[in-house]
Amino acid sequence: MALLAYLKSLFILQLLMGFVFVVSGLIINFIQLCTCILWPINRQLYRRINCRLSYSLWSQLVMMLEWWSGTECTLYTDQATVDKIGKEHVIVILNHNFEIDFLCGWTMCERYGVLGSSKVLAKHELLKVPLIGWTWYFLEIVFCKRKWEEDKETVFAGLDRLKDYPEYMWFLLYCEGTRFTEKKHQISMQVAESKGLPKLKYHLLPRTKGFTTTMQCLKGTVTAVYDVTLNFKDNQIPTLLDIVNGKKYKADLRVKRFSVEDIPDDEQECANWLHKLYQEKDALQEQYNKEGKFPGPTIIPPRRPWTLINFLFWATILLSPLIKFACGVVVSGSPLLIIGFIAFLIIASVAIRRLIGVTEVKKTGSSYGNQEAKKQK
Repeated sequence: MALLAYLKSLFILQLLMGFVFVVSGLIINFIQLCTCILWPINRQLYRRINCRLSYSLWSQLVMMLEWWSGTECTLYTDQATVDKIGKEHVIVILNHNFEIDFLCGWTMCERYGVLGSSKVLAKHELLKVPLIGWTWYFLEIVFCKRKWEEDKETVFAGLDRLKDYPEYMWFLLYCEGTRFTEKKHQISMQVAESKGLPKLKYHLLPRTKGFTTTMQCLKGTVTAVYDVTLNFKDNQIPTLLDIVNGKKYKADLRVKRFSVEDIPDDEQECANWLHKLYQEKDALQEQYNKEGKFPGPTIIPPRRPWTLINFLFWATILLSPLIKFACGVVVSGSPLLIIGFIAFLIIASVAIRRLIGVTEVKKTGSSYGNQEAKKQK
């Protein structure tokens, strides 16, 4: 076990994994670009193809969590909900406290067969991120600038297009708008106090516009809302770099299903429903902190082999010529070739590190509610 942990920590192996992800992602993005000719001819075929292509990329990240780090994911939910997971269009509400919360969500998507068709209401800045933003663009992800007057038309149009999506779709909403930090929490609770809303201890005040708009646009398509609360055993706070280094965690996800028929149609009442839900989430978090677990029955969905098989497929195709080329450079003895190859490795490592930086709490998140930040802009 010590040897395995040492191997996982080796930078060269991590770099090779990053190389596979980046190059395969560029290949996938190119194929996605080519599929655009199908959009005016057969939109549903375009979507089905792009679901598989995006799965091929995202499953490499899921593979890191499941197989490389060996992180375990336990669901706390009832059997009636389990029987419906992966068999209906849903809106997923997830707390936004961890760097890898999206990865744990994707793991559940993969285990229930909806990873390729998973959606999210994403901030517009991510559209410019290579691989991630580009893949999401072809997958019809809805991007927003979080300025309603600018977003209104775009968000309504994007959500309207998803009404006839052919694959079972999980539409993820981070209703808090940004990742939880102590500073943001203080500011958020000041906003709550000014609006006469109950204060939350473990969450930011939810931004209701995204949820009410999504409910309005996708009602008739989605049949349920899944409220998901994520925590990690022993109060651990994992990072994506920890996962890359092969560190194992134990994730607990509590899932509660609400039928859309039980959620008010009126916008204000729907917003009030969301506020009440976050008060319940806060109480649930308090209970988890005291007992170290969520209430109710548990289930551990088995990991599937497809994420590992997919990665091995891309690794076989891409690493063989790279290793052959590297050996040729060393054998040649040419200082120019060796320096060029080392420069390539340095550039690649920096690029991969920047991609990882997209997930880091200190480098991401909005300045929502932060008046000081707004004054600086």
